[in-house]
Amino acid sequence: MKLNGKVAIVTGASSGMGHAISLLFAQEGATVIAVARRLERLEELKTKVEADKFAGKIIPLKGDVSSRHDIEHMIDFAESECKKLDILVNNAGVMDNFEMAEDVTDEIWENVININLTAPMAAIRKAIPLMKKNESGGVILNIASVGGLFGGKAGAAYTVSKHGVIGLTKNVGYTYSDEKIRCNAICPGAIATEIGSHIHANPRGQAKVADGMKTMHGGAGTAEDIANAALFLVSDDSKFVTGTTLVVDGGWTSC
Repeated sequence: MKLNGKVAIVTGASSGMGHAISLLFAQEGATVIAVARRLERLEELKTKVEADKFAGKIIPLKGDVSSRHDIEHMIDFAESECKKLDILVNNAGVMDNFEMAEDVTDEIWENVININLTAPMAAIRKAIPLMKKNESGGVILNIASVGGLFGGKAGAAYTVSKHGVIGLTKNVGYTYSDEKIRCNAICPGAIATEIGSHIHANPRGQAKVADGMKTMHGGAGTAEDIANAALFLVSDDSKFVTGTTLVVDGGWTSC
């Protein structure tokens, strides 16, 4: 087991990539504080882990990363309930509607930037002092996007937010490398999850994004594809990897 005895926080754990990451981490022996707004989904996740007799466990924690209070509470909860924090996965995020710059409203901009960029920053800021107490340090994993590497993979607000996440990842990975705290990001391509199910896509913007998706190998990826990459980046298998990004996109960005 690659995460035996580790304590991890995974945000956005009620579905999609966060759900898959939480399951795999628990299977590998971690105690996973699974954070999301939908507590009933987290309870179902806990039940599944117990029924399948995984080596680790799930601790459901209701929380909304758009709330600074909830972000700080989840770190405090890890310290009070588990006495430490080894792994932080900033997975929770939202899409925009593929709006081009002239169509971006203040409401869309502020919501996307708050959830996708400000929330990971706040969680990292709160988690680092706790990770410093660990003899072995800690690992931070941000779920970014291929939209954070290029300009034409998403709408303007989402693209900016994920570019920011990658910049934050590089900065934290570098500045805390001598304190045994690693920080990396995964850049998923098109992954079959719920994240895009509630958007009202801007036709022009969506058409621009779709142009580049024809190169993907085998179509959209799965949440489990991202979970496997996440396990590599938070385990000792990647102990010499920090401040970088891992693209998991089926070749979308290779053209």
